[in-house]
Amino acid sequence: MTIGYTTGVYDLFHIGHLTLLKNAKGLCDKLIVGVTVDELVLYKGKRAMIPYSDRAEIVRSIKYVDAVVPQYDMDKLAACKKLGAKILFVGDDWYGTDKWKQYEEEFAKEGIKIVYFPYTKGISSSKITEALKNTRGWADGKEVNNDDNNHLNK
Repeated sequence: MTIGYTTGVYDLFHIGHLTLLKNAKGLCDKLIVGVTVDELVLYKGKRAMIPYSDRAEIVRSIKYVDAVVPQYDMDKLAACKKLGAKILFVGDDWYGTDKWKQYEEEFAKEGIKIVYFPYTKGISSSKITEALKNTRGWADGKEVNNDDNNHLNK
């Protein structure tokens, strides 16, 4: 059985996320998805709009996903080894970078292949966030104070 692994924040879930998960599942028997915990999102200098438990449940409910695990750190090699994954799936926006060339060597030594999928053109969580800022009147990533959106400010 071939186990595949991928990770992500999966905040503001969009078609690019779904496409990656669908394509990944087509290349392995079991797809395990690491969903980044809220504390790690903050460490990366961002803030998730949707809490970890909700994001994990959304990803867990996708038919291409066999299991969801929390991603507590950035060590994807350790996660793959722990889970028995033989393939790590990532977006091709990382392809060819010095960091990922080094990862490829480290993963290969452990018998783990890195598969890059094309980044979905025209869509990203960052673009969705920017569109929400523009259309909903957000300032600096926070909504204007009103009763319909106060739950997102907490």
